[in-house]
Amino acid sequence: MNKIPSGYVNLFTGLDDRQLDSIWRLSVEQKYKKNEMILFEDELDTRLFIIIKGTVKLTRISEEGREYIFSFLGEGDFFGELSLLDDEIRSTNAVAVKDSTIISFQRSDYVRIFRQFPQITFNLLREMTQRLRERDRMIKSMSLQNATGKVACTILRFADDAGDINMGQVEIPRLPPHRDIANMVGTSRETISRAINWLTEQGYLQKEGGRLIIKDYENFRASFF
Repeated sequence: MNKIPSGYVNLFTGLDDRQLDSIWRLSVEQKYKKNEMILFEDELDTRLFIIIKGTVKLTRISEEGREYIFSFLGEGDFFGELSLLDDEIRSTNAVAVKDSTIISFQRSDYVRIFRQFPQITFNLLREMTQRLRERDRMIKSMSLQNATGKVACTILRFADDAGDINMGQVEIPRLPPHRDIANMVGTSRETISRAINWLTEQGYLQKEGGRLIIKDYENFRASFF
């Protein structure tokens, strides 16, 4: 790989190949192994990161040592934008869920990119706004749900972020481990297993190996969100 794929990263929507090439030359590419730490919470680091290949989870560790997962990010997503903008310490850890390829930009270089390509500033603000709106909707929805409903809402997040849509069905190619889902919902792995089994028995979901299929996405969403 020698450049950012055109149309691949939402942050760079509207730029042509020549402009993307000039941005690529300012980036640093690095590969991370599964479970390798990319960022640590509370450290001072103002780089912006873009996932070219792989999956990253954003987490915090409680004083009791429990991991809380905020989100999973996939190919084309970015993270680290808050410290880039406010120059404060990191608020979350970033961990490679599987072998990943990530590019990063130093703050000084990204300021140059902002100035040269104002469209990116708009793209950044739009993406951050969408994330805030989605988080607010999810918090409101989950606050009204029982454990099964919370699991259903979390599955909807995975579907919206990484699902493949086909004839009203949404396939999630690889659902995260039940341990990670439990850390997102704030419950136990056993509760996650029971909830997914119940949703499957009720006809909402279909399990095929490591894949999970929402059989009728619109009905599933209307039932739990």
